[in-house]
Amino acid sequence: MIEMKKILIPTDFSETSQAATQYAVELAKKFDAKIYLLHVIEDPIVYMPMFESYAMPPKEDFESFAETRLDNWILDDDKGELEMETKWVHGNPFVDILKFAKKEDVDLIVVGTHGRSFTAHLLLGSVAEKVVRKASCPVLTVRPQGHQFIHPGMAED
Repeated sequence: MIEMKKILIPTDFSETSQAATQYAVELAKKFDAKIYLLHVIEDPIVYMPMFESYAMPPKEDFESFAETRLDNWILDDDKGELEMETKWVHGNPFVDILKFAKKEDVDLIVVGTHGRSFTAHLLLGSVAEKVVRKASCPVLTVRPQGHQFIHPGMAED
């Protein structure tokens, strides 16, 4: 029997992260698992080209944004049915996702794919790809489009 008591959802607040969240929420309900929702705030140097002609926002702005998004990421209806913890950290996304998963001894990581642009993928690599290769627990990758599970009671006739 597979025991799934802790599910980690790393999010960059993209459409793909939202799709991954939907899967993770449903799995958490089925297995009565706790959800950890994690956002890694990358070093602002990653964003420097965007801010060459503008002032870099203070790190507190990134933190406040992350906290607000995390608090509102999962629908209130679902929150009532789940045990959940949210967290943001500063660092390297794939490294800190793996550290968090190991520290909390999570049973599954559910991550969206293609959260970055093609150019960023070429320069930095895919966070999801690195997590899949290095994680010590199973990883479910979710694309924003494609096959979606439908509850039999919800299927249209």
